[in-house]
Amino acid sequence: MEISRGEGITPCMNTQYEIAVLGSGNAAEGILHGLMLRSVLLNDRIICTDPHPDRRAQFSKRFQVAVTDDNRAAVRDSFIVLLAVKPQQYREVCAEIASLIREDHLIISIMAGVSTITLENFFTPLRVRVVRVMPNLALHVGEGMAGIYPGRYATEADLLRTQRIFEAGGRTLVLHDEALMDAVTAVSGSGPAYFYHFCEAIIIAGEQAGLTHREATLLATQTALGAARMMMESPHTPDELVRKVMSPGGTTQAAFESLNTNQVKEHIIEGVLAAFRRSRELGQ
Repeated sequence: MEISRGEGITPCMNTQYEIAVLGSGNAAEGILHGLMLRSVLLNDRIICTDPHPDRRAQFSKRFQVAVTDDNRAAVRDSFIVLLAVKPQQYREVCAEIASLIREDHLIISIMAGVSTITLENFFTPLRVRVVRVMPNLALHVGEGMAGIYPGRYATEADLLRTQRIFEAGGRTLVLHDEALMDAVTAVSGSGPAYFYHFCEAIIIAGEQAGLTHREATLLATQTALGAARMMMESPHTPDELVRKVMSPGGTTQAAFESLNTNQVKEHIIEGVLAAFRRSRELGQ
């Protein structure tokens, strides 16, 4: 086992961390960005694990947190365990740390499709406190969205602690039916990719219409930002906002006639529902 923190910093081997982040992927990076930006936790209260040396080095350098390839050591020395590994890996990772899980641990899972009951049962007979979260990539810029569901044994304090962690990078929505977490995964967890894809298409069209790539990118991204702000701050529905932009016989109407002919809206709906179905499959 090797534990390191930052450049030139030697961690105390008896350090008790507030949170162990198992898996140092893009989601974990966004979560840590929010925690550091809002000073929710000091960096010496966080330890991150990853099997890949380059990811450990990146987290160590950027966030000045302790890093290790030893999940068991990180769990043993922490109060909160954040499971940020791929859902296909959860059985392997949970089996590895099972003997070290205590009832005073709070387990926060951001794994798509893996239910709180599945995790609770994995650590039976302990009454393990589990909170399930589905964040998205916009955590990296402080505009993330995270759906949260507390498991059977999670306390109100556990829920508030989890909200504090994820609201450092955006907003949270607490759900009272875990079955809706698959819908959250499809709508907001995977959601940023839909908008990136749509903006990419707009940029390509702009280039084909004569704009440079830089010009088309600026126009598309600022327009997307403004449209999102309008939806957040306006009392109008998206459909009503469309009608405010669209003039009879104008350019927007021409665009929508083409979009409707090609059933773009229907295809987007089917794509989101495909993500929803896949989220359910991952939990089986």
